[in-house]
Amino acid sequence: MSPQSQQQFIQYLQTDLGVSDKAIDLALRCQEPSRGQLHMVLWQYGLLDLEQLGEAFEWQVNKTVCSSASDA
Repeated sequence: MSPQSQQQFIQYLQTDLGVSDKAIDLALRCQEPSRGQLHMVLWQYGLLDLEQLGEAFEWQVNKTVCSSASDA
């Protein structure tokens, strides 16, 4: 994920899903290539529930589809 996309995703997590700044900071510190994506780290630490995790995946898929369509 590009830095710009990650920043947009973090903004989405904070504004739409209500994830706190502290939770985001923790997940960013714990995020490693072997651990997976930011929303998976948040879920693993219990900072997102399953519904929020699903919404985060949907946002990411929609963002990817929209980006691909605008690039074409």
